[in-house]
Amino acid sequence: MRIAKILALSLLFITTAIGATAQNGTMTPYSSYGYGILGDHATSAQRAMGGVGYAMNSGRQINVMNPASYAAIDTLTFLFDMGIDLTAIWQNETLSDGKRLSERNFGGGLDYVTMQFPLGRRMGASVGLVPYSSVGYSFGSEIDNGIDSRQGSGSINELYVGVSGNPFKGFYVGANISYMFGNIINDTYAIANAGYSTLYQKQLEVRDYHLNFGAQYGVGFGNGDRLTLGLTYSPAKTLLGNARMVYYDTQQDTKPEVTDEHKLRGNYSLPETWGAGINYNFGRKLIVEFDYTYQPWSKVKFRGFDGESISHNYANRTKYALGMQFTPNFRGGYFKRVQYRMGAYYNNDYLLIRGNQLREYGVTAGFGFPVPTFKTIVNLGFEWKHRQANPNPLIKENYFNVTIGINFNEMWFRQSKIY
Repeated sequence: MRIAKILALSLLFITTAIGATAQNGTMTPYSSYGYGILGDHATSAQRAMGGVGYAMNSGRQINVMNPASYAAIDTLTFLFDMGIDLTAIWQNETLSDGKRLSERNFGGGLDYVTMQFPLGRRMGASVGLVPYSSVGYSFGSEIDNGIDSRQGSGSINELYVGVSGNPFKGFYVGANISYMFGNIINDTYAIANAGYSTLYQKQLEVRDYHLNFGAQYGVGFGNGDRLTLGLTYSPAKTLLGNARMVYYDTQQDTKPEVTDEHKLRGNYSLPETWGAGINYNFGRKLIVEFDYTYQPWSKVKFRGFDGESISHNYANRTKYALGMQFTPNFRGGYFKRVQYRMGAYYNNDYLLIRGNQLREYGVTAGFGFPVPTFKTIVNLGFEWKHRQANPNPLIKENYFNVTIGINFNEMWFRQSKIY
């Protein structure tokens, strides 16, 4: 009966998840470079804590950031977590002539869908859909006898399956294997004053796999406190798929012309990723965690297309994150059982724009509201983020994000008794 439930739920989940991949709330010109804006696999609860998770080990929350955590689930529990993201962004740019441009946009969409279930007394598994990167922008400029308009959309997604084991007390180890898929489209329109236009469309189609390994080790103390260390690693790899440049001419009734088509293998790659974290639980009331992420993007290959004027060099990425969660009393009144969260982070991103490295920092806060008579938690998070390049700031962006997640936690695998 348990296997039948898992198979049925997984099939329903995969069908729903793949149909939801069109959602994308990215809205920044910076996403026109490289693979776009990266995601870190954090759930709504983790995002409210600054995006930490490498050392988080709980049987009540799904933690895709470190697959070693899956085995912490008990043998009767089923977890389902889905999150959406709502974003407001303010952008401003100072031109060389001193003129200042500003713009405001709103967006949002599905962020992730995950589920987790036990495989036995010391093993757990998870299946989910999470974003690896996303692209979304629209801007234009004047050119001789017309305008130049640029638009981009798409994402690279990871449909993963992960397994974790607890071979001995305090030690957890696990791995995710992901099917990476998605399309990134970058369009450049040249629109003449006479009314006709041409389109150069750059298409990047990814169909590949990705691996992520994790380990955690925790030590408990007599007063109920617990210290946990976490480590994750994803190996570097070349990408599989196809890239092409397609030329469309509206003046001529001809088929689109493919001007530069090539394979991704050997031309595009992803760097290795290291993640490390330290987590301390003060009993069941307070959780504090610090995380560090490193990716040597300066070593990757990104061929680009013939005739491009932009550089495809990238910077090594480092991210620092600090978060905490406070629960006054797990068995107290309702507001004493609410989980109060806050955090902060600083990210030296991988994108280099005309020699300027993209940087961002932010502060977060949120709540985990328990559903009465159930273990289910409704997570509400808030994030303020600032993004700009350095040393030349280029476009300055301020974000306000609202994340909403539902962490469904129920005992679906309890055996029925006959009296």
